[in-house]
Amino acid sequence: MSLDDKLQQGFAALGLELPQATRQKLLDYLALLQKWNKVHNLTAVRDPDDMVTLHLLDSLAILPYISGTRLLDVGSGAGLPGIPLALARPDLQVTLLDSSHKKSVFQRQAKAELGIQNLEVVCSRVEDYQPAQKFDTVVSRAFSDLAEFVRLTGHLCAENGVWLAMKGVYPYDELAQLKDGTPQVLPLQVPGLDAQRHLVFLKPAA
Repeated sequence: MSLDDKLQQGFAALGLELPQATRQKLLDYLALLQKWNKVHNLTAVRDPDDMVTLHLLDSLAILPYISGTRLLDVGSGAGLPGIPLALARPDLQVTLLDSSHKKSVFQRQAKAELGIQNLEVVCSRVEDYQPAQKFDTVVSRAFSDLAEFVRLTGHLCAENGVWLAMKGVYPYDELAQLKDGTPQVLPLQVPGLDAQRHLVFLKPAA
């Protein structure tokens, strides 16, 4: 099966309808990631088939849960989930935040090569980042545990915003460490993935 067919099947399973041009850009992003990976080791996933599942479909599985128009991807690494989300939602303003210069250079290259207008790349430590405007959705895929994520990004989440933390197995221990807020945990179905995935929602304490 071609990567495009696999992506299309994944979209169908997620109930997503995205134009062919967007699918092509997602595949172009993977090709760029593979090319850079040979030199810079941006992600441990090497196989293109696995990348479709573990990077693209895993990122896009959270699309229904994004609120507002401004999203911050903290500890974005190779641009995940931020770049797939920006490509799928041109109306969403996405900011990628990472303290690694090497990763930010790749993110800027992807933005330029793929022509992603609604993407901003910021190379900074999260605690030093002081944007003019806060974010409706603050997401992380592999940044830290929940309590640390909320503590470090408290100044970045809008009053009516939401934190989304992408996790593997149900994070019992991490949830127990949280002092504020009432988290909601949803199981995510990622097409083609056998492993468990969960999404933790958390709203700022009133």
